[in-house]
Amino acid sequence: MDNKKYRVLFFDSGIGGLSVYQETMKHNDIIPSYLFDNLHFPYGIQPDDVVIETVVKLLKNFTERYLTDLIVIACNTASTVALQYVRENVRIPVVGVVPAVKPAAQISVNKVIGLLATPATVRRPYTMELIDRFASDCMVLKIGSSELVEIAERKMMGLPYDRKIIGQVLREWCEGNLVPDTVVLGCTHFPHLRKEIQEVLPYAKLIDSGDAIARRVGYLLKELQNNHIPSVEMENSDNIITLNEAVAFCTDGSKITSCLQQGFSGFGFKRVEVFKV
Repeated sequence: MDNKKYRVLFFDSGIGGLSVYQETMKHNDIIPSYLFDNLHFPYGIQPDDVVIETVVKLLKNFTERYLTDLIVIACNTASTVALQYVRENVRIPVVGVVPAVKPAAQISVNKVIGLLATPATVRRPYTMELIDRFASDCMVLKIGSSELVEIAERKMMGLPYDRKIIGQVLREWCEGNLVPDTVVLGCTHFPHLRKEIQEVLPYAKLIDSGDAIARRVGYLLKELQNNHIPSVEMENSDNIITLNEAVAFCTDGSKITSCLQQGFSGFGFKRVEVFKV
């Protein structure tokens, strides 16, 4: 996109959204920032009203403080619960993440699909609507797990984790007559466990939304460029901070450890700071 680099914020309750960040960076030349709400992690066990209020407040405040051209809510739970409310409160494009049910239904041969997500995403009416709309000809088996979210976080920070738990969580998909040939990784943390999940389910094709989100971000940034829209100018532009390097922010500074810093460094982030509303 010429020499123009737009600033894109990736948001999640934890560091799982880095899977979406990785895919997006493969296809787009941007200046990224990453905000994760580790104070309320994981969102999959939080009440809807808490998620909505927290996500809207954080993203509204962030975009008022830091120059931001586009937001990616790299969290399935936050997207299915709070996306519409965020769009009502910020003035820039917002991209959400939804489980890749549609492509899974299209490629499944035996028409048995597994949806692996957080407990919140699995029970969400929005998820049921996706299944009814795009996978009505399939049997969709669902597992909601917060344990795997915790394991993914530990793996990404280089901490030890118990691989046996992954097999225990997925055991029901390894036995019986209803075995999914396609599994939707419906939480952005789970692509970080792709290798381990594939070992438990060697016969299944694993699908996530990362590539689709990367393409959507590219399309929207191209629209900004074609319409000659500069980086967003706010009323209080004199007070807006412009980031020219990749920086990560969290909401609970007490949880910033050397392992966390090293984990983000491995993804190209210069540092992890505390973001206070």
